[in-house]
Amino acid sequence: MAVLGQIRQRSFFLIIVIGMALFAFVISGVFTSSLDNSSPSEPIAIVNDTEVDIELFRFNVEQTERSYNYTTLQAVSAVWDQTIRNTILNQEYKILGIDAGKAQLEEIISSNNAFLNDSRFLNESGFFDFGLFTNFIISMKTNNPEGYENWKSQETNLIALAKEKIYLDLVRSSAGFTDYEGKAAYHIENDQVSIEYVQLPYSLIPDSLIIISDREIKKYISNNSDKYKRNPSRSIRYVLFNEEATEQDLLNQRMNLESIIENKIEYNDVSKLNDTIIGFKKVVDVSDFVAQYSSEVFDSVYKPKGQLSSEYSEILFNLSEGEVFGPYKDGENLKISRIIDRKKGGSIRASHILIAYQGAERSNSSIGRSKDEAKKKANTLYKRIRRNPKLFEKLVNDNSDGPSNVLGGDVGFFQEGYMAQEFYDFANRNRVGKIGLVETEFGFHVIKITEKQDILLTADIVQPIIPSESTSNDIFKSATTFEMETIKADKNDFLSIAESQKFIVKPIDYVNMLDENLPGLFSQRQIVQWAFNSDSKVGDIKKFNLSSGGGYAVVQISKARDKNIADIEEVRVDVFEKLKNEKKAELLKTQYNSLGSIEELSQTSNTEIQSASALTQLNAVLVGAGQEPYVIGAAFSLDDKQTSGLINGLMGLYKIKLMNKNIAVDLANYSAYSLSLKNAENSRINSAIFEALKSAASIEDNRPLYY
Repeated sequence: MAVLGQIRQRSFFLIIVIGMALFAFVISGVFTSSLDNSSPSEPIAIVNDTEVDIELFRFNVEQTERSYNYTTLQAVSAVWDQTIRNTILNQEYKILGIDAGKAQLEEIISSNNAFLNDSRFLNESGFFDFGLFTNFIISMKTNNPEGYENWKSQETNLIALAKEKIYLDLVRSSAGFTDYEGKAAYHIENDQVSIEYVQLPYSLIPDSLIIISDREIKKYISNNSDKYKRNPSRSIRYVLFNEEATEQDLLNQRMNLESIIENKIEYNDVSKLNDTIIGFKKVVDVSDFVAQYSSEVFDSVYKPKGQLSSEYSEILFNLSEGEVFGPYKDGENLKISRIIDRKKGGSIRASHILIAYQGAERSNSSIGRSKDEAKKKANTLYKRIRRNPKLFEKLVNDNSDGPSNVLGGDVGFFQEGYMAQEFYDFANRNRVGKIGLVETEFGFHVIKITEKQDILLTADIVQPIIPSESTSNDIFKSATTFEMETIKADKNDFLSIAESQKFIVKPIDYVNMLDENLPGLFSQRQIVQWAFNSDSKVGDIKKFNLSSGGGYAVVQISKARDKNIADIEEVRVDVFEKLKNEKKAELLKTQYNSLGSIEELSQTSNTEIQSASALTQLNAVLVGAGQEPYVIGAAFSLDDKQTSGLINGLMGLYKIKLMNKNIAVDLANYSAYSLSLKNAENSRINSAIFEALKSAASIEDNRPLYY
């Protein structure tokens, strides 16, 4: 693609087209502040008036990319989360006057396995000695300044951990639970009820009877705004102009490859003589020839039939040495292949029983037999199998120490260099079906040769299928022309112009500010940044060079959502279902509310009376109905044999009758339940306390300015 880009720069036609495009931008008002090359000067974030330095943030992003092989946006997200956490917690430490001294640092270090297991810091009794550790750091300051600087960075992290521990310990100390709360938890877990009930599913009312207006949906969203908070988003639509080779391009590329197969005569302008250019079929230095014409270097590895091009493997495998096949299409490439060599039976398949011994290479630590014992056992097995080869598979399962024992000892196909040399030599020398005993560094092997295949050494000229300069120019012209026409026309004409030119318009809804990948366009961060740029408006149109796969996308911003509450279209289905069930519940109540018993309700509604026993408040599943926490909770408020009114549930309305209530016998002491509540709360505090602080914090996010 880089070569095509250079070619385009030299194209006179493209200079004209680009000039026209720039003129269109000028007259449409696009050529304004967007050309300002000044870099943003804002901090990456402002957290409760504390500015986060962009340079340090960038450094951490680069470190994270290298350390974890993240994409840039993945690294940005990870560093952002940690930075916000550290900043908010440090603000809390400052407010509360929390600091970490030597004692806290010693506590953190003394609980870190990396230090506890370091022999340099262990005393004569084999225990970690903080004094030895301190002396080591002091000596490092003089003898190893670089190491000392690294330690200072590590010490900063340890101090942060120590402060966080102090802070969380303070919060945890307030998380106490009384015996009264322990008693409540005990009864929630152990009290039981048994009920009979009738369910009136919402499906009894046809959807056609329910009418819900947009006004009702908007009102519901407004009244429940906390449930429908959203980040700003954009909707875009685009026309894709893929840079793909035409059939003519493919034909021309085939002809170019065909021209290098045979020798050819060319006139030399310098010597004024005819030169013979050696073709692929006759060339001696195959490696150099492949390097000259192919996008992939010569691979000297022999290949079995299964590793050749799936469509043409049969043809290639049956060629003789020196024959050339192609050009043929293999995925996104064109190839010509020459058979350099064939090894008869070079790919071997075998099964084995491995008898390992203590001290053998990679032997399991649980193996206690000696080498002599292993040899004796292997000989015994070998003799039994020679007398009756059908015993091999059974004896593998019962005796082999190799990982292939679950596969009947099958090690698959292998070539020289992939197995121990002694193992390969035996398999290579002998025929299929031969059974033998071989010693290697791994132990003793009873080997059965099961299959052999020929392998080929091929030289392949591989060229990716790419569009010609003419095709690339046509694609560029088409994309640029469409961009100019849509910019000059009314912004609402994007769809109609695309339709008139038979282009397919693809929409993408709810693009978020920090999205990296777009459906159908893949990694196109540049489009997302443009869509959220302060200068970009709904209706704006721009052409983008696609960073993967080549080609162009002409994109229009179709909608902007900057409110913190979800747009009606985004949550319409969810809200509609809720309002629909509310209205159905009212209709069902109007129809059945007057019926006092579950028997009357069952008969009138033609629904069965169902029963559920041993229900607890801890388990919200109602057998035969599903999750119904409110219905089960209501059952515990009834007296024995009392019948409820109609209760709104998740799946319908319910009328329940309490058949039995079993209140668990009180305990003499509830401290175990109180402690359980405290432990559960303490494990929750680690994440919950930060989320609470974060929700109360003022956070200005400037990541889109830089990434």
